[in-house]
Amino acid sequence: MENTNLFPEFEPVSSKQWKQQIQYELKGADYNETLVWESPEGIKVKPFYHNDEDQANLGSIAPETAFSIVQNIFVHDVKKSNERALDTLQRGAESIRFTIENETIAIVELMHNLPLENTTYYFNLPFLSVDFVNQLNDFKTKNNANFFFLIDPIGHLCHDGNWFENLDSDFEKLNTLAKKTTSFLKISSGIYQNAGANKVQELAYTLAHVNEYFNRVATINSPITIEVGVGSNYFFEIAKLRALRLLFNTLAKEYNHNFDCHIIATPTKRNKTIYDYNVNMLRTTTECMSAILGGANAIANLPYDSLYHKDNEFGDRIARNQLLVLKHESYFDKVNNPADGAYYIETLTEQLAEKALLLFKEIEANGGFITQLIEGNIQRKISESAAKEQELFDSGKEVLLGTNKYPNKNDRMKHDLELYPFVKQNPRKTLITPIIEKRLAEKVEQERLSQEA
Repeated sequence: MENTNLFPEFEPVSSKQWKQQIQYELKGADYNETLVWESPEGIKVKPFYHNDEDQANLGSIAPETAFSIVQNIFVHDVKKSNERALDTLQRGAESIRFTIENETIAIVELMHNLPLENTTYYFNLPFLSVDFVNQLNDFKTKNNANFFFLIDPIGHLCHDGNWFENLDSDFEKLNTLAKKTTSFLKISSGIYQNAGANKVQELAYTLAHVNEYFNRVATINSPITIEVGVGSNYFFEIAKLRALRLLFNTLAKEYNHNFDCHIIATPTKRNKTIYDYNVNMLRTTTECMSAILGGANAIANLPYDSLYHKDNEFGDRIARNQLLVLKHESYFDKVNNPADGAYYIETLTEQLAEKALLLFKEIEANGGFITQLIEGNIQRKISESAAKEQELFDSGKEVLLGTNKYPNKNDRMKHDLELYPFVKQNPRKTLITPIIEKRLAEKVEQERLSQEA
């Protein structure tokens, strides 16, 4: 930030003078014990930051364009999915993320009459088919469309416990795709956040996840998409996204990869609730703000009722309108990298990046990310972090309004559940122990549901 004296009539106040005045106001209480707190990542947060102290000078960390509003569409009926995409684009969505679960979907029918020139389409593929991706790529090339193919065998391993086929076959297919396809890799980073990892773990695991692809895919000549979960710690989440881009670019240079990452942010499910569900809108609003200020390229908001309702027009419209208000009424798209020069955020960014880099190096020194997954070390560390956060929630130190503080005892949800909102138990044989995404409020909610008349 440029050192401009905006108010010359006021004498500058040093950080030492501020501390002396604060110590005086504390009337003998210890400054560090009273006002300095430590985050779960081991970062000591001070009550104020000053430009005469050592500050990070990270430069500009931001994408070149304003964030895009993404609408998620699960493709079951192709005709209905096409109609829904057209409708949501007319009502404020700027990008579409299709989730396609099988390769029988007719691409031409799905994309019929959809605008291609200035609209980005993401194809989330929870399967690995060279032929199907080639069909998508042929359509993309023929129509000069902007497509991202979201394929992540390692993410599938984390979530499912198994490869699509096996390690060698999955990476053989990725290398085949790399020869003629661009923008085909996705890093499913959100699973770490939703399972309870702290921010240093999220960053380190994401970086190690990326590094496996750099090591195992011969040619990556296009941006890698990183899907990130965003939590409620407002400034830490801003810093997390900035640190992610910084770390990615540092790693990419080692492989002569000259593309910035493409970040899609989505609010976490970990702090969302089925009781007093309207509070979810407040949570997702601040989380989307963190994503914007942190420099996400695209944001797919989470509908307030997504835990217990099937996709519906009202929930989608509210989620989309939250982003429209932030973009067009709060002008969050008018300033490039607004967090630049904020001493607190710059310092957090640097500390998160440094701690994550140390953990990343530790992972690499012990065989790399896939090896650590197979040995169960990643899952164990996430479980330990999640247990600490769960303990804070259970004791009331971490608050979810309407759930573990000020609950509405008259709230009834048993007959409004269209979806099962809890961890599903599905015992089966897997190569590794899957990383389980779990919300903080699940136990409390199950107890309340059992007591409803």
